[in-house]
Amino acid sequence: MADEALFLLLHSEMVAGMYRAAEQGEGENGRCTTKLESMGFRVGQGLIERFTKDTARFKDELDIMKFICKDFWTTVFKKQIDNLRTNHQGIYVLQDNKFRLLTQMSAGKQYLEHAPKYLAFTCGLIRGGLSNLGIKSIVTAEVSSMPACKFQVMIQKM
Repeated sequence: MADEALFLLLHSEMVAGMYRAAEQGEGENGRCTTKLESMGFRVGQGLIERFTKDTARFKDELDIMKFICKDFWTTVFKKQIDNLRTNHQGIYVLQDNKFRLLTQMSAGKQYLEHAPKYLAFTCGLIRGGLSNLGIKSIVTAEVSSMPACKFQVMIQKM
């Protein structure tokens, strides 16, 4: 429980610190999102490396996505993804109805515009994990009502 609270506080301070620095003229908001996504990418690479060292090779892309939704998500966020959808053409939608990094914020509409900056790190986390498993992807996040969110993963064919 303590490690979860520390992770939530660290994430919150990373986002706040990044945007505070941008407000003081040390950067721009678009670059803050990119920096947070890059941090998440590196962390995702490292975590996947640790989590998969004792697992068998994955058969296909869908197996990898199932691993991300079940094992990876459970380890990082203490719960599985609520819903995984695919069109079987390289697009996956991961839905979390009670996303941990957004539950601390009010469920009101007034905070909806701030939600994307709290999702950039997680987009990088997913992209970094997939990258280390040999899948190049683009990950975007969408919030229509708090604290639910959807991550869309578009696989880039090489």
